[in-house]
Amino acid sequence: MSDNHLLADLCTSIDALAPELLALQHDLHAHPELSRGETRTTAKVAERLAAAGIAMRTLPVSGLIADLGAEQPAYRVALRADLDALPVGERTGLPWASTTAGICHACGHDVHVAGMVGAGLALKLHEEVLRERGIGVRLLFQPAEEVIPGGAVDLLAEGALDDVDAIFAVHCDPSLDVGTVGLRDGAITAAADRITVHLAGRGGHTSRPHLTEDLTFALAKVVTELPAVLSRRLDPRTAFALVWGEVHAGMAANVIPSSGTIAGTLRMLDATAWTTIGPLLAEAVEHIVAPYAVTAVLEHVQGVPPVVNDAEAIEVFRAAADGAGLTSVGTQQSLGGEDFAWYLRKVPGAMARLGTRTPGGHTYDLHQGDLVVDDDSVVQGARLLAGAVVAGVVKAAAKGPEHG
Repeated sequence: MSDNHLLADLCTSIDALAPELLALQHDLHAHPELSRGETRTTAKVAERLAAAGIAMRTLPVSGLIADLGAEQPAYRVALRADLDALPVGERTGLPWASTTAGICHACGHDVHVAGMVGAGLALKLHEEVLRERGIGVRLLFQPAEEVIPGGAVDLLAEGALDDVDAIFAVHCDPSLDVGTVGLRDGAITAAADRITVHLAGRGGHTSRPHLTEDLTFALAKVVTELPAVLSRRLDPRTAFALVWGEVHAGMAANVIPSSGTIAGTLRMLDATAWTTIGPLLAEAVEHIVAPYAVTAVLEHVQGVPPVVNDAEAIEVFRAAADGAGLTSVGTQQSLGGEDFAWYLRKVPGAMARLGTRTPGGHTYDLHQGDLVVDDDSVVQGARLLAGAVVAGVVKAAAKGPEHG
């Protein structure tokens, strides 16, 4: 069987699975689970893989690792999907909308999971061909992408990339039409950290601010001044963004509180600056609050480096898209963070942006409760991931026997 015939057969198998995959995506969407609590989601995936005879092992709390194809492959490809939802209330009104108050799949991870289940089931149906060609496939259903530290760290500790030659993943992109794949060689996301500043001081009555350590005023200074300081101390080419999402201080209009906290995210495109920014943050916070005599404690939690796509892996995705009848287009680096980056520090690979917008329809945004994805995106994601396995092996074989 030629490579083109194999890819065509995989796509035919995925198309036949489409109703089941869509039902799975709708079920996962209706029952979202937060990071490291994706027990039902894991069980649903495990149940379907087990029914297909795919060997797997579940992780201690949530997530699983599955293997199929050759047991001792010449070339092993890993595929990754993330399981978790977000603490966001859903506003879609869909029949399969979240049944859990305050939690929904606002980032499309239900699409990632259902699509990878489809790719895995289709590859299993053609397992004999994979074995004949010495191809191994590892499916990584990862918990906790949305938190710091992400679940990629957990899977790496479990040996997820042991004997893996390349890894591929997709991420929903509601700015692209379904059937379109966004590809970028090099960095496609940014480094992303969590920044928290705790202030403490002598509170008091708002009529006597001179007898207090006006913590609320100092907190406001940090909110505005820290991004300003960084803008003059960092090379502009780092393209950073410090944005606050939480501000907590006080409970009454006439009381200066004795404690307060702000928290946000620091994102930047430059990986080198990301590794060295810690001391600058601490110095800047100390100097900003010094005139107000409050005490500051900085928590800087490094999250993820940028996702840096391998050039050859992008060619694999492009070939997979072509073979699956998808349109590939260029895409820009974003300031979003993704813990898929940790895998790419171990083995080459790539993440593609999977179009989810209904052509001519509304352009939604990620991490918003009104996100709606086109149903066809599940099948298209499955086709692209399955195709990456075949195209990846073809690419490796063309480089010579030392590459499998």
